[in-house]
Amino acid sequence: MKIIRESLAEGAKRSQGVAIVIDVFRAFTSTPLFFHLGAQKVIFVYNPDEALSLKSNHDDIVLAGEVDEQLIPGFDLGNSPSELIKKPKDFLEGKIVVQRTTSGVKGVLGAVGQAEVVILGSYVMAKAISRYILSQNPLPEVVTMVAMGSRAIARAPEDEGCADYLEHLLTGSQYNHLETLRNIIFDEAAQKFIRGDKIYLPREDPLFCLQRDLFDFVLIAGEENGLVTVICRKS
Repeated sequence: MKIIRESLAEGAKRSQGVAIVIDVFRAFTSTPLFFHLGAQKVIFVYNPDEALSLKSNHDDIVLAGEVDEQLIPGFDLGNSPSELIKKPKDFLEGKIVVQRTTSGVKGVLGAVGQAEVVILGSYVMAKAISRYILSQNPLPEVVTMVAMGSRAIARAPEDEGCADYLEHLLTGSQYNHLETLRNIIFDEAAQKFIRGDKIYLPREDPLFCLQRDLFDFVLIAGEENGLVTVICRKS
């Protein structure tokens, strides 16, 4: 099994084999929470207008996401894991979530059609992802890890660190979580949350995003009836 490391929007478009598109802060920490709260399906879109158009035709759709980290007018939810965790357990029961984000969702949309399989990557699902990949028979020849970074245009330590952790789980390569946390927490990627001076960047979000292995399922994206949808599979 060959591991290829890529980053940012252009890296997603070069995905090969099994692609793991990683967005720790915050898209792919939020997406598994949608399923945890009872969503039946998640649909990814490029822009807010697509999401609003889908909702206009369906009563059971909830819109979630951001543009450059800020809540989108007309959307029901932002991109905050801590916001979701405070919701009732049945908040999304049976609903379809349409998600738009500047980095992670964009990366998945770029990878679908290039890679054979596209998996959403984050710390909260890392061990489940590795179990899923290592259970395949035969093993995939190529796994591409795409660290989406800040707004898909600048590398970010939380996504690169998560890729390091996934590579460690898949291949046994060295990984030091304490050192990785140090690199993440004291970087602006986390400090902009910790300062607490922007309402759309809750201080609590990094606490949830940096938890490892919370969920025992993987999220796989693919095309369905002209839309990119995400399904949940036990690992």
